[in-house]
Amino acid sequence: MTDITGETGGVTGTKDKDYNLVWYVEACLNNALRLEQYIADAERDGDSELADLFRKAQADSRKGGEIGKKLLAQRLAR
Repeated sequence: MTDITGETGGVTGTKDKDYNLVWYVEACLNNALRLEQYIADAERDGDSELADLFRKAQADSRKGGEIGKKLLAQRLAR
C-alpha cells in the first residue's frame, strides 16, 4: 500500500483542495438522494417526526451541494 499522506496532485492529477471540493459536492448530492429514500421509509411507517428530520437534513445537503457547485464552477473558470 502506498502512503499518500503527502499527495498534492501527483497521483490524481488534481490538487488535494480541489479534489476535496469535488468529493464534498458529490457527497452532499449523494446524501440528498439517499435521504429521499429515508423520507419515504419514515412516511410509509407514519413517522412524521423522523421524516421531518430527514427533510431538514436533505435541505442542508442540497444547500451544501449548491454552494460547493458554485465554488467549483468559479475555480474551474480560472
